[in-house]
Amino acid sequence: MSLKNIVLQGIPASPGVILGRAKVLRGREGYQVSPRLLYTEEEVAQELQRFRRAVDQTAEELNSHLKDLPPELKEHSHILETHLIILRDPMLFQETQRLIREQQLNSERALYQAYHKVKELFQNIKDPYIKARIQDVDEVYRRLLGHLTGNYRSRTLSFTEPVIIIAKDLSPNETTQMSGSPVLGFVTERGGRTSHTAIIAQSLEIPAVVGLDNATLEIASGDPIIVDGLTGRIILNPDGATQKKYQARQEEFETFRAEVAQGSSLPAVTTDGHANRVYANIELPEEVSLALKYGADGIGLYRTEFLYLRLRHLPKEEELFEDYKQVVEAMAPREVTIRTLDIGGDKFLSHLQYPAEMNPALGLRAIRFCLKEQNIFRTQLKAILRASAYGKTRVIFPLISSVREIREARRLLESVKADLKSQGVAFNESLPVGAMIEVPAAVTLASLLAQEVDFFSIGTNDLIQYALAIDRGNKQVADMYQPLHPAVLRMIRDVVQAGRAARISVAMCGEMAGDPLYLPVLLGLGVEGLSMNATAIPVVKRVIRMISLEEAREIARQALRKNTVEEINDSVIKDMERRFPEIFRFGRHLATL
Repeated sequence: MSLKNIVLQGIPASPGVILGRAKVLRGREGYQVSPRLLYTEEEVAQELQRFRRAVDQTAEELNSHLKDLPPELKEHSHILETHLIILRDPMLFQETQRLIREQQLNSERALYQAYHKVKELFQNIKDPYIKARIQDVDEVYRRLLGHLTGNYRSRTLSFTEPVIIIAKDLSPNETTQMSGSPVLGFVTERGGRTSHTAIIAQSLEIPAVVGLDNATLEIASGDPIIVDGLTGRIILNPDGATQKKYQARQEEFETFRAEVAQGSSLPAVTTDGHANRVYANIELPEEVSLALKYGADGIGLYRTEFLYLRLRHLPKEEELFEDYKQVVEAMAPREVTIRTLDIGGDKFLSHLQYPAEMNPALGLRAIRFCLKEQNIFRTQLKAILRASAYGKTRVIFPLISSVREIREARRLLESVKADLKSQGVAFNESLPVGAMIEVPAAVTLASLLAQEVDFFSIGTNDLIQYALAIDRGNKQVADMYQPLHPAVLRMIRDVVQAGRAARISVAMCGEMAGDPLYLPVLLGLGVEGLSMNATAIPVVKRVIRMISLEEAREIARQALRKNTVEEINDSVIKDMERRFPEIFRFGRHLATL
């Protein structure tokens, strides 16, 4: 008799709870790559032709998938379009051909070496969203190599009865095939919550768990399983009582999700009439559709690093302009806040060469890098200013630690304005300028910085890290990364007070802003705008509409009176459980995916 209620833990990737039978998929194993040297110019020419033919076959295949994309997934067409871009990207396309010509390698081996060079560069990137894009490179590489070896197998997901898929991994294209199919959910060994596969699953509202090691070995086809996409928990061979418990959880969650979705387009106004703005954080122009779908009041943080990281060359002004214009036009008449480059020279995939740093987080990055590399900075500022002619746009400078940095950045901005004006190029001459408050020095200088800018945005991801001297990526100390730490709350309070004294708005764009647990405290401290992952917006709006500003202020006052993070956490959690039991049970999982 098989054991009952075996619990396996993965990473929650798409919310929901489902009970069903497992279907283990095979057939996406790697292809063998054998090196073979080329000895004549004729062989090199033939190999180049063979590689280009494989590229054309892959492009034709991707275009076919793009054409057949279900209507409900058209908003994610950019994923397959990204694969087409990667296919012709110089780091893969040109580098493979260079290795064929110069090192006289066969196509498979040349592609293998080019791919692993790209993979190595991505491994140095800390941003989880950008780092997850290596999975798109993986998918393109797999397709190309399959066509080169003649072993390419396009896996079609066709089932006649409801199943829960168990696989090593799934491509975005395979995930799109689940639309309208009897696939109830899926579990994969690879992937992360920011992968394109996870994003598509969220759109289809299919529960998914990823990163579950050995899932295809632990689970067999036909096994009864429960997938909890809220917690990442898998229950293998659940008994009757466990099935009944999770069926009730499934029904409660579906009711909650429907209620939350209905209010996503409503304004975020407290019960006593205080209006708040709830914005989306985005990394790519294509994410605007999700922001609008979930009811964003605007874009509170447009991270602009991805184009710099993807291209082998530094992006040109026109490339940046078209990127920013697309976002500004799509969000109009809503506001878009564009953050200038927040990356160090050691992370570029372009030709820039900087020595490795012992601690890049404390090194030449963000505004420091931009003020050092002023030509790069001016190019980006020109693109942002030009985009400002197409809708409500703001610019914000990251990692500010002194008044000098703000003044120097503004001086360059004014210089770029003068250049554009002399050329007769349209832009918003009154473009609002903001400062990211991310380091303790900026908090201490907040009253001075407020005299130099039009708005503040508190970036809690870095602020908490720097204030508490905690690297949350370090498992040894990750549990000490506490957003409700007394020092963090006092910093937020001080920044808000400095903003009020200078009559400038203060928003927040770190992960803390999208977690319903912290929301009453933030409202009570006086944070006026909150920017987050788009999927968190409906839940956050719901909490705001269920509380009064005075209640939130009292919660914040109580938190500030306590001396330890444990006391604050205990107080806030109990208060949330009492006031918003459904939000606390489901909302945090839904909002923090």
